[in-house]
Amino acid sequence: MTVNLEVADGVGTIRLDRPPMNALDVATQDRLKELAEEATRREDVRAVVIYGGERVFAAGADIKEMQEMDHTAMVLRARALQDSFTAVARIPKPVVAAITGYALGGGCELALCADFRIAADNAKLGQPEILLGLIPGAGGTQRLPRLVGPSKAKDLIFTGRQVKADEALAIGLVDRVVPAAEVYEQAHAWAARLAQGPAIALRAAKESVDTGLETDIDTGLAVERNWFAGLFATEDRERGMRSFVEEGPGKAKFL
Repeated sequence: MTVNLEVADGVGTIRLDRPPMNALDVATQDRLKELAEEATRREDVRAVVIYGGERVFAAGADIKEMQEMDHTAMVLRARALQDSFTAVARIPKPVVAAITGYALGGGCELALCADFRIAADNAKLGQPEILLGLIPGAGGTQRLPRLVGPSKAKDLIFTGRQVKADEALAIGLVDRVVPAAEVYEQAHAWAARLAQGPAIALRAAKESVDTGLETDIDTGLAVERNWFAGLFATEDRERGMRSFVEEGPGKAKFL
């Protein structure tokens, strides 16, 4: 399989495994969607790490495969391409991308689907599709400007240039830069910490933030209000408030 899901301690690692560069061909895209949906369903998965291995996250689409596709073929494929990445973005649990080496094109777009991005100090990210006479097609023109702002996104998309880890951190494309040998360890630790949290409240928080970014503030506030009130029906809310009153803040243990 070109993508695998391994689960330990509440953390599901979706691992790209298509050497040497984890090129995202059609089969890999479809498998990615399948495993994102599985991670969404599984109760033993409470947080997710997206990882490409020690050397590379994903260097982009399989250009040789794409070269064989004409306009009609891509019209039929483009929605499935986007759907595979959207399935990752819509995992209703905390998701962290552990980025080593190259995260280019579709690889960068996959990282954009995570809630948090930890990059190796040797990582390089970018959207080089313009150099092929194309534009990003797996969400890059939409998710990148929402993350770094339209001006910086246009710089990367218009030029196709690669940015090193330090610049990616400076513009907000990644959230943390660590030594390459520590990327997965730190990503897993971040996910494992959140896997111990209140699952429904984390889902509510993620949906409220993501929906608010995609709509007007009144609609976003309505989503927040409904989730906030709804959480008062959960055992986690009872457990969290009882622990606060009896033991002080930050000591609650959730199921």
